[in-house]
Amino acid sequence: MSRCFSFTGTKNWWFRSTFTRSGLQSRITDLKDGTVMHCWVPKTRKDSKPDLLLIHGLGANALWQWGDVIQHFVPYFNVYVPDLVFFGASYTTRPERTESFQAQCLMRVMESHSVQKFSLVGLSYGGFVGYSMAAQFKEAVERVVICCSGICMEEKDLSEGVFAVSDLEEAARILVPRSPDKLKELVGYTFFRPPPVRLIPSCFLADFIDVNDVVTIQCIRLKVYLRFGHLGQAMCGEYVEEKRDLIRAVPKDRKLSNIPKLTQVWSSFSICVGEIELATDLMMAKSQLNCNAANFDNLGRA
Repeated sequence: MSRCFSFTGTKNWWFRSTFTRSGLQSRITDLKDGTVMHCWVPKTRKDSKPDLLLIHGLGANALWQWGDVIQHFVPYFNVYVPDLVFFGASYTTRPERTESFQAQCLMRVMESHSVQKFSLVGLSYGGFVGYSMAAQFKEAVERVVICCSGICMEEKDLSEGVFAVSDLEEAARILVPRSPDKLKELVGYTFFRPPPVRLIPSCFLADFIDVNDVVTIQCIRLKVYLRFGHLGQAMCGEYVEEKRDLIRAVPKDRKLSNIPKLTQVWSSFSICVGEIELATDLMMAKSQLNCNAANFDNLGRA
């Protein structure tokens, strides 16, 4: 189907157009250590506006996760929207898979664009990355918003049945789906009121998983063109094991007592967790994490 017409490819084109119309441009940064990062940055940065970093979660690239809201941010902020490592056009040959490594890569991207102080919004997995970024680079990160991230989860929460899926490998297969059935299962866990995905023909879901993004990104810094055609990126088909390694790394040896405290001002705190037990842990951890969240009330069941 994707050889003739792709709904996913069309939507991807629309999101790219939205970013471009919003005053953003695609840029590639070679970190010179085997890591290449892609980021949407302002065509013209204005000193009168604060800088804002939007960090996406698991799933498709940054376009898909911020495309519907990007126009609401750009009038008020200089917006930077990166693809995390192994998403979109970002990748690495290095072995690191932790959110700490992702955070360091993002910080180097911001430094390459001469951004010294900024606020950030982290969505889902991006919330873990954003939290790590705020903890590592306290002088640079001014304000933090975490959305739909179980920051205070512990490794033992998996074995104790806090989450609907207690097996980490099964969770990784759902979060990085390779079949329409797994994608339907993912949607069922992701939405509070899931759309009727079982009524959607599997060919459309397969198109989302495997579609080739026919896009050309001019890489000025590398002085080459990166062309994504038949050898290009797919929404869920590229770097499958690497993405699953990212998921495996999140709970590994994770303990609430070891989570670093943040001193930044939190302008809002919107959390969506899988079970009430984890919600209780989060409430208890509020004072421990030393964050003065203005809104800690959007706490519910996913």
